[in-house]
Amino acid sequence: MGNAQEQAPLQKTSFARSIKLVAWSMLGIRSRKGYQDDLAKVNPVHVVLVGFVAVLLLVVSLIGLVNWVVAK
Repeated sequence: MGNAQEQAPLQKTSFARSIKLVAWSMLGIRSRKGYQDDLAKVNPVHVVLVGFVAVLLLVVSLIGLVNWVVAK
């Protein structure tokens, strides 16, 4: 029973760290130490999912921006 309660905050932190890791990676400004610290504490599945959603949002926003500019 104690293990389930201890793992819930860890998973939340791992997902939040995954979002942070992907955001910094997409910008291309990440220190090696910070990158290595995050890699040790994140779930690879979370990183893949967050990366996929981030790229999807980027593509959709770029398509929307192009459509908005062309419509004027």
